[in-house]
Amino acid sequence: MQNNKESFPAQGHAYRQAGWSASGGKNKSKITIAFLIVIIFLFGIYVGRVNPNVNYNLSSNENLPVSRDDFSVFWDVWRFIETNYAERENLNKQTMIYGAASGLIKSLKDPYSVFLEPKDSQRFQEDVSGKFEGIGAEIGIRDEILTIIAPLKNTPAEKAGLKAGDKIIKIGDTITTDLTIDEAVNLIRGPGGTEIILTIISDGATDTKEIPIIRDTINIPITDLNYITKNNLKIAHLSLYHFTATASQEFGNRANEIIKNKADAVILDLRNNPGGFLEVANELASYFLEKDAIIAIEDFGSKRQEYKSLGINILGNLPTVILVNQGSASASEIMAGALRDNKNIKLIGETTFGKGSVQELQEFGGGASVKLTIAKWLTPKGMSISKEGLKPDFEVKVTEEDLKNDKDAQLDKAIEILLKMMDKN
Repeated sequence: MQNNKESFPAQGHAYRQAGWSASGGKNKSKITIAFLIVIIFLFGIYVGRVNPNVNYNLSSNENLPVSRDDFSVFWDVWRFIETNYAERENLNKQTMIYGAASGLIKSLKDPYSVFLEPKDSQRFQEDVSGKFEGIGAEIGIRDEILTIIAPLKNTPAEKAGLKAGDKIIKIGDTITTDLTIDEAVNLIRGPGGTEIILTIISDGATDTKEIPIIRDTINIPITDLNYITKNNLKIAHLSLYHFTATASQEFGNRANEIIKNKADAVILDLRNNPGGFLEVANELASYFLEKDAIIAIEDFGSKRQEYKSLGINILGNLPTVILVNQGSASASEIMAGALRDNKNIKLIGETTFGKGSVQELQEFGGGASVKLTIAKWLTPKGMSISKEGLKPDFEVKVTEEDLKNDKDAQLDKAIEILLKMMDKN
């Protein structure tokens, strides 16, 4: 079995999704009690078939007592199906086992915890590699409604006009009310060249609208870097689009380029960045922080674990501001919160999404896996962003007029703030 962690929802993604942790996931053997229960439960299905009278005793944890009587309903139903189902000769026992495991996870009523059958587990692994077929939008649950966290740059979702905060009411003909995130993803995904119609309500709107989108092969972009010259000062505008497994090397190359080109200041653009691996967020924040500065705190309830800076710090002496919006989620919020708490770096834009939980991916025999919420994460000063998000120091909303005139008021504000900072120095 393989133990992985994600910060990727987002959609954080042997990784901890903050979304995920990308360091050495394949070599870890830690198993949480929740995973242990799943293992014992699946094993119990086998044992129970061989000996229905076996006495299950999983009560070593005081908070999770499980006895033979607790499983009696399950076995009664199983045998009733085997004996009486009209098409019992066509029963697929493996599918029934997967269905039972899926129901166990669904009972948690946590939109970020899910049981993945082998085909879905493989799809998930393809996602974190940064290439897949679909529309290119990160989705999450906000106020119990399926919501666009962020359309990825240069994807069918962005080109079709989807925006962070759009609520998805229907996927094709399927109403989304009771769908999990992964069920919604499975409906939205599909071969390149095929069409999917999303029915959405945008923020502030009262009417729904149908948006047809042609799926395509999605290559998740990682970074973009350009320079803005203002008042004889060179400002590096560094956009980070996702915390994938390959982001560390690319971000490092960009950081070295900024130093080589002798930039005077940095605008770190995390807008519409839906998150990714927790360890990647930890590493990238380290480019701005001294060694051992706290970047994030994982709160497991009974204990806490601190993630600390690696002390790369090659950008730490440059005046910096951060751009965020409601499409900034998970690992983006970790990085933004860490830099603000440690260095008072200002956030400019809109309140972030508010995805403050950590998921761990555990692989089981046969290729199935479970993605389970195992902790909440906090900023270095102990603040939880779950649901509330990070509020910017300077709020700048995007207006319809800005969009029509191709104006980036948030970027303009970031430049203005940086110039004032450097003028004081």
